[in-house]
Amino acid sequence: MVQGSARDLLRDYTEGKLIRALAAHVGVRNQPDEVHGQFGAWQRSVPVLLELLGDCGLADLQVILEYQLPYSPKRVDAVLCGVHPDTGSPSYVLVELKQWTNAEVVGHGLVRYNGQKGQPVLHPAEQVRQYCRHLLGFVPMLARTPSCVKGLAYLHNAHRSADWPLDRYDHDDYSQLYTADQLGDLATDLTSLLAVADDAAERLTRARRTPAHSLLTAAAGSVSARTDFVLLDQQQVAFKAVQGAVAEAVGNHRAWKKVILVRGGPGTGKSAIALNLYSAMAGSRIKVIHATGSKALTETLRQAVFGQDGRRGEDVFKYFNNFGGARVDELDVVICDEAHRLRGQSPNVPDHRRYQIRGQIHQIIDAAKVPVFLLDDHQVVRPREIGSPTDVLEVARAMGCQVVEVDLDGQFRCGGSPLFDQWVLRLLGLTGQAPVPWSELVADTDDEYVVESVAAPHGLEAWLRARIRDTGASARIAAGFCWKWSDPVDHNGRLSLVQDVKIGGWHRPWNARQGVDVPGVPSASYWASDPRGFDQIGCIYTAQGFEYEWAGVILGPDLVIRDGRWVAQPDRTEDTALKGVPAPVFDRLVRNTYKVLLTRGMQGVCVYSVDPETNEFLRKHTV
Repeated sequence: MVQGSARDLLRDYTEGKLIRALAAHVGVRNQPDEVHGQFGAWQRSVPVLLELLGDCGLADLQVILEYQLPYSPKRVDAVLCGVHPDTGSPSYVLVELKQWTNAEVVGHGLVRYNGQKGQPVLHPAEQVRQYCRHLLGFVPMLARTPSCVKGLAYLHNAHRSADWPLDRYDHDDYSQLYTADQLGDLATDLTSLLAVADDAAERLTRARRTPAHSLLTAAAGSVSARTDFVLLDQQQVAFKAVQGAVAEAVGNHRAWKKVILVRGGPGTGKSAIALNLYSAMAGSRIKVIHATGSKALTETLRQAVFGQDGRRGEDVFKYFNNFGGARVDELDVVICDEAHRLRGQSPNVPDHRRYQIRGQIHQIIDAAKVPVFLLDDHQVVRPREIGSPTDVLEVARAMGCQVVEVDLDGQFRCGGSPLFDQWVLRLLGLTGQAPVPWSELVADTDDEYVVESVAAPHGLEAWLRARIRDTGASARIAAGFCWKWSDPVDHNGRLSLVQDVKIGGWHRPWNARQGVDVPGVPSASYWASDPRGFDQIGCIYTAQGFEYEWAGVILGPDLVIRDGRWVAQPDRTEDTALKGVPAPVFDRLVRNTYKVLLTRGMQGVCVYSVDPETNEFLRKHTV
């Protein structure tokens, strides 16, 4: 944590210490004398704020720089910590610093600045407003008195003109905006909100933080109240891109159809965006459908939102294969969550009917005025899945559609750790960079995500049980599909699961099959959300699309290390969907499978491989 009085921080900046401290805190490894990028931004903006506080008579005010929001990768440039001059109650002001000289509004809270091209960014007032809402949502001490939090954006290189475009925004206490020519107003407002209190910063940093809302527990409220998930930065860009496309499509029947493609890794908020979009569209009487390709995810959403009212759930949450008979543009919006699970044509379609039967991407684009695809490049795990960004782009452009692409950044699962996603990609050889020990990757950073490995499966289970006992959080074990999956057996008229996953003397059953009712065992769709699921081993079919606090992952013999390189072994899989696929395809799909399993945990992961050479490799890279 980089914090101190404005006076002390400014002194550290003058002595060349502050930028190095910020770099260590954030984990940036470039040279601190850089004039571009993050270092240049700190050098040009941080002293401006600290000098302003000194000029206001607030040199002793406590300041936290690069404050990381709870359970989020997002950082606020500065949090000014004090007490209210009149009441003496806690007072915190979140500050976003911008070096922009000019900006233009491009609609729906999005702007471009300094002649920027390409993907727009959030209006800075909206950005800091969302940060305030997020902080209030995850720090109960502040949520009890939300008036103690304020937010502002300071564009210290910009000057208002007669037609200053950023004023066309509904500002509130969380989203004020000041420019260089309003320095006096800013100083007056800061002194009206803040007085020095030595313990103010410490009170905030030590305040209890409630865990981020799980998709499973907040889905019900999300459909009726969009505030359950606060969307930040690029999540908001995606949200507003869809809003703009819908407004255009509904208001202008001749508009060129826009396909929205939202790309993001695990935990970047794709499902949160999907639910927020559904809530906003449905509330505006837009004809909208939410769709996935996962039975487990769809049934969980139906149950979470509508409880026992199954018919209403079926009306709202559909499957990708429900659009084959839809008429062109009969829906305003189709939101495709987990779109990497979209399917192509079945190989069993007769040649003379192939022109009539199209893949699911084509069907959904036809059915909706605004089709929205939210997907992950590395979560295609079955041979017929065609939901890669390239697939969507090719079909959309072949159909004459415009494509609006939004790339999500940051990790909202995995403890807000973008480094963990990088570590997994490198570990599995899914990027051009070599694997790296976790401790080396996070050295000199504040990353708190937990990565460990064990020597045996009973150690994995014990590790997870200790986390459940100590934190009361959820945990699950998932494994590669390398053991047969037996039907339950009847013991004196009572069904029970078979202990199929056998590793030495450690035996556990797979999760229950879909549609099979086993006493005391959750159905496959609820394995990730029902606490009883800990007693069974999940697989890719029940884990994908879900999250739990602590993840245990067992790598089977289908992917092993030989002489320092990954080797896929198709003959060791029990997944019938992968039987007979070409070796290079199997290699790609099995690595994606383990990538999914490794990134389900919100706070940490523990890994184990049944292969000794592979487990030794894991042990070296989890230190």
